Amino acid sequence: MPMPLAVLVSGGGSNLQSILDKIDAGLVDAEVRVVLSNKAEAYGLERARRKNIPAIALPHMAFPSRQAFDAEMTRLINEHGVTAETGAVALAGFMRMLTPEFLRAFPQRVVNVHPALLPSFPGTHGAADAASYGVRLAGCSVHFVDEIMDHGPVIIQAAVPALPGEGGETLAARILKLEHCIYPQAIAWLAQGRLTVQDRRVLAAGTAPAYCGDDALPCLASPGLEPGFRPV
Repeated sequence: MPMPLAVLVSGGGSNLQSILDKIDAGLVDAEVRVVLSNKAEAYGLERARRKNIPAIALPHMAFPSRQAFDAEMTRLINEHGVTAETGAVALAGFMRMLTPEFLRAFPQRVVNVHPALLPSFPGTHGAADAASYGVRLAGCSVHFVDEIMDHGPVIIQAAVPALPGEGGETLAARILKLEHCIYPQAIAWLAQGRLTVQDRRVLAAGTAPAYCGDDALPCLASPGLEPGFRPV
């Protein structure tokens, strides 16, 4: 049975689209049951509607507290058949910190993708911050979500060269291509029951040590990306 999945978005939802595409290709054994957004205008909701997936706008300003907002999200996610026992929650550009109450409802079942090599450059401008700092390697991370921003155990990371003089937008665009690879890959492993967490280490059973990209998109991903998830 495919793993029930809820996806939370605040914007365009390109990572949502990458997940849907890999599901359609038979590479991710999951079913997106509901897409929620705190912004009614988020294009990610339209992506869901095009696939006949329930798409719910839930403006956070309509709630008296973060706890009340997250409680309603939890209720809606559960209502659509996504539970801690069988499902997961994926953040795809969701620009809200989740409360401890929400995370307790889905322990080690909430995942996020971040456009930087954590623990470096957490926050909302990871790629731009890396470019401004002048790093020589940048990239992205998929991690389990905990109560601290961009802090939870890392599932997979991918790195690309950061070129001298390159601006944050250009770097972010190259990083985004890798996000679209490693995020569905991580969700595929989660759906297959291949991920375990020991202290802060995430073990991915049966994965290759690393994947090195080609000339079209030089990169390094660890653990290794499986066929079908590699950059094209």
